[in-house]
Amino acid sequence: MATMDSAETPPVAGKAPLAILEADPYLAPFAGALEARHQTAQDWIDRLEQTEGGITAFAASYQQFGMHVRDGGDVVYREWAPNARQAALIGDFNGWNREATPMACDAYGVWEVTVPGVGGAPAIAHGSKVKISMVLPSGERIERLPAWSTRVVQDQAVSPVYDAVFWHPAEPYVFKHARPPKPASPRIYEAHVGISTSELRIGSYTEFTADVLPRIHRLGYNTIQLMAVMEHAYYASFGYQVTSFFAASSRYGTPEELMALVDAAHGLGITVLLDIVHSHACKNVLDGLNRFDGTDYQYFHAGARGYHTLWDSCLFNYGKYEVLRFLLSNLRFYVDVFHFDGFRFDGVTSILYTHHGIGTGFSGGYHEYFGDERVDRDGINYLVLANYMLHKLDPNLLTIAEDVSGMPGLCMPFEAGGVGFDYRLAMAIPDMWIKLLKEVRDEDWEMGKIVYELTNRRYRERTVAYAESHDQALVGDKTLAFWLMDQEMYTNMSVLSPETPVITRGLALHKLIRLVTHALGGEAYLNFEGNEFGHPEWLDFPRDGNGNSYWYARRQWGVLDDDLLRYKFLNNFDIDMQHLEERFGWLHAEPAYVSRKHEGDKVVVFERAGLLFVFNFHGEKSFQDYRVGVNDPGKYQIVLQSDDRERYGGVGRLEPVDVLAGVPGTHEYFTTPGDYDGRAASLMLYLPTRTAVVLAKTA
Repeated sequence: MATMDSAETPPVAGKAPLAILEADPYLAPFAGALEARHQTAQDWIDRLEQTEGGITAFAASYQQFGMHVRDGGDVVYREWAPNARQAALIGDFNGWNREATPMACDAYGVWEVTVPGVGGAPAIAHGSKVKISMVLPSGERIERLPAWSTRVVQDQAVSPVYDAVFWHPAEPYVFKHARPPKPASPRIYEAHVGISTSELRIGSYTEFTADVLPRIHRLGYNTIQLMAVMEHAYYASFGYQVTSFFAASSRYGTPEELMALVDAAHGLGITVLLDIVHSHACKNVLDGLNRFDGTDYQYFHAGARGYHTLWDSCLFNYGKYEVLRFLLSNLRFYVDVFHFDGFRFDGVTSILYTHHGIGTGFSGGYHEYFGDERVDRDGINYLVLANYMLHKLDPNLLTIAEDVSGMPGLCMPFEAGGVGFDYRLAMAIPDMWIKLLKEVRDEDWEMGKIVYELTNRRYRERTVAYAESHDQALVGDKTLAFWLMDQEMYTNMSVLSPETPVITRGLALHKLIRLVTHALGGEAYLNFEGNEFGHPEWLDFPRDGNGNSYWYARRQWGVLDDDLLRYKFLNNFDIDMQHLEERFGWLHAEPAYVSRKHEGDKVVVFERAGLLFVFNFHGEKSFQDYRVGVNDPGKYQIVLQSDDRERYGGVGRLEPVDVLAGVPGTHEYFTTPGDYDGRAASLMLYLPTRTAVVLAKTA
């Protein structure tokens, strides 16, 4: 018998169709499934309204669970552990006495205890260690870190396992700056605090605030996506094996220092997103959620369904009331306490499907997105509720989905029948660039295929375009710059050394790839930290396989800051690219109109936000008086060109432009009327090899 998420479920008779069905007629056969999903979420919203005072109040449960100081210094601790038969709070405060501070359990498996204050002060000292001790039905005693811990620390000299500490500083951090407005054109700088130092060690929140935030601001990015903030026991997991969901990683500093980082970013007008990992959890037992109350099915699915074979981690059971409480509260916690402005949700594909994307390719057939054998209804429902809650809490919060499958409606609002994300990552774009650089000769690049991949996105669903992220930089792969220039980055990046054909090609294509991705690929843009200046080599965290070295787990800012090296040219181009977008706003403009994809000339031409973009990818041919179509007749001038020698390290065949001052080139290009490439007019350009030119109408 078909269940309510089956593709064959008929739509509800007499009910107005969801807007998603009107936006995408190909979804008509799956109307019943979409309506059922929508109704499931609505039922949960209604239920939480009746039982919890609403979904945002439900998501504020972090104020009741975990450890909190009340009036008079009383410390109240609450924890969900339904399998336990006895529980006690133990720690430095009571000499780790398992009998001294017993907890009481309610009908829902929630344990609670109040530790009376002493003279108005908390009986538990700030920074002291605590645990919950439980006795199972078998009589076995287990001890765990409180699941809602807001601070866990590790002493490698004593144990690799983390300790939970009671965190209640005498002087809480006071935020100074309001949240910036939600960016119309998110230009996202993906960053990792730990690798943000040039030194062979882990960087800190404070150093990032002082040293990296100013760089990001100068570059012109208006959004930061912070990785690896949620506490993870294994540094080399890149933050994707979370052990303590409410604890900001102690390896970078204190919670207050992270608050100061976010606050300082807000002072610069920069939105800050958290890379949230709700797709799975570390399988650690002693300092994680796994077998927290002795069962494998408390937070996760039991048995094989609760295990991700590729990630070697545990999979949440999103259908459980208390799991939803935990995860939704986790989101609101980071918004309320740390003032994050939104989230990039990791591993969304794994949440959406029962197969988690393992061994499954997505061809684009709509049947792949529906059916109980494929779709995790509870997972989808969680994502709908998460987006609904966040946007109800604050419409300016921003959410991004990392999904490789192309699930329809992922970035349509709940009211329309969608999942509710603001943006989705265009994960096929960086794969395309890496594949081209690894496998295809320059002369065989197909302009049509490049344009197709850059423009292939769902109608009215906003996309984050990127040429490379942290995924492409990891060990086993290389940055785009390293694919382009490889070993010559060690020997020929000095301006004092002769510029080789490899370096000339590498600098040119690096700029073209990033600009065409930025301008054509989506409604937001992302760059991974350091790649804006062509960071060399790859990214590899200290581990047994590399002698626990930090050599590749850092950002080599020195190569950028050395004025004798050519990295500055790529950095300058990135600055001007971001500032030009700020001026013209092509990311939040209508999608581009592509008028030319010429395979022989290797030329791509398109218009967006009133700008004319012209790319010559040819490795040998420059074109004199090259005609390109443009729909709006008039006078045009160059506002950006990638061949500037002094600023971008180009060959210098076109006049320089001062992008930051908003001063266009002096040469004027006048259109000629008459249809050309489907446009109402045309103009003639000198188009050097491997060069991009951007023109704006000035009269």
